[in-house]
Amino acid sequence: MTSTSASTPASDSAVLEPPSGGGERPEAPLVLDTRPPRTLGFRDQAAFWTNLGISLIGFQSAATVLVFNNKDLSLAASITAIVIGTVIGALMLAVAAVIGTRAGAPAMAILRGLFGTRLSYLPTILNIVQCVGWGVFELTVIAMGADALYGGIPHWVYVVAAGVLTTAMTIRPLGSIAVLRRYVAIAVGVAMLFFTVELLRRGVPDPGHGNWTGFLPAVDSVIAVSISFVPLAADYTRHAKSSAGSFWGAFSGYTVSQVWCYIVGLLALVQVGGDPNKIFTTFMGITAGWVFFSILVLREADQSFANVYSTAMSIHNLFPRADRRYLTVGIGALVTVLGLGVTDFSGYENFLGLIGAVFVPLSAVLAVDFFFGAGRREGGWDMSQEAPTRWLTLLPWAIGFAVYELISPAALTGWLQWWPDFWADAQNATHIHPQVWTSASLFSFLVPALLTWALTPLLRKGR
Repeated sequence: MTSTSASTPASDSAVLEPPSGGGERPEAPLVLDTRPPRTLGFRDQAAFWTNLGISLIGFQSAATVLVFNNKDLSLAASITAIVIGTVIGALMLAVAAVIGTRAGAPAMAILRGLFGTRLSYLPTILNIVQCVGWGVFELTVIAMGADALYGGIPHWVYVVAAGVLTTAMTIRPLGSIAVLRRYVAIAVGVAMLFFTVELLRRGVPDPGHGNWTGFLPAVDSVIAVSISFVPLAADYTRHAKSSAGSFWGAFSGYTVSQVWCYIVGLLALVQVGGDPNKIFTTFMGITAGWVFFSILVLREADQSFANVYSTAMSIHNLFPRADRRYLTVGIGALVTVLGLGVTDFSGYENFLGLIGAVFVPLSAVLAVDFFFGAGRREGGWDMSQEAPTRWLTLLPWAIGFAVYELISPAALTGWLQWWPDFWADAQNATHIHPQVWTSASLFSFLVPALLTWALTPLLRKGR
């Protein structure tokens, strides 16, 4: 491989072909300034995002769609929210995937072009926090699923085993993606089809009886799950062969799988009165369900793999010469240790809200400036180590964050109780209060997108 500063976005015509002849499949670079091999086609990416769209956490996340203010939505409202929220989130994901392909750099390194190198450290640190948080959640849910399959082994053993598998996958990430495409995606599809048919055969009670109150908050919760992958997308699509393959692979794979995952979760939840803690019991209660559920538990490692690997890619933006293999081993160990202390998901919904508040407006600013702003000028974005600070791009991001929190402030508790209290005071001061027609995700995307577009003449000139 050759070294490059990756100071300009790579066009589709400039993508590298994998080395010809014999030898092993090309792997991801070990350091930031090495040009990535372009080996992932549409099928690789579609299978990868299909696998990421289905998760054990996704089944449980259906509870955030079904219940609002302790009142169940109707099935029609819940399913509509799932479809709309997934499509919107998948579109954001697909746009980020295209940017990754054209730039040829990891996601946080791309933000050097948007903010400048030093200022890009702020979203980088936030992304490290969310990736580590997701990684811990994933190891915990894998252990919970394994407990449901066989509870005769201590919980910590499952957490450690999941952590070891996760870390091993990150050593050869492109090889892991190839395995997901060839084998795992088919097995997961069979398991999902089995559970869909069996749950439908049991009958589907409608808990909400026509209630649509809380529809938009339900949409927001689905978007928040999708948007969590936006700051990870380029870590993988920088290896893609074409922008079209990246867009349609991410959009189609993720849309189909997340909608399917949420609906199966919804069907399972209504069987146990909407209690997410009993959802695994529903799957295990089906004849031979343990066989197919074990497939879903094993493949959950692709979720933790993505988060651990992307944490390493984010750290690369801070320390470009660090070997990603050592980074992923260290991060895998950290996530495993943290996972040993997690036993529930009581703060999960609040975690989703904070993710949405940070990354929904960021994705808007990123897309507008890349396609319509400074990214379109000759030479494109400067993504080198010396990229100058662009303070003005912080403004639309910060305003978008404030819009999200004004509409849907994260309900933090304990020593963080000051956070929702602050935003409650801000709502009263600005006379901005959530209405039935307000969506935190949509408003916090549109406002910074329009503001970034309005600032385009200034943003193109430099700082």
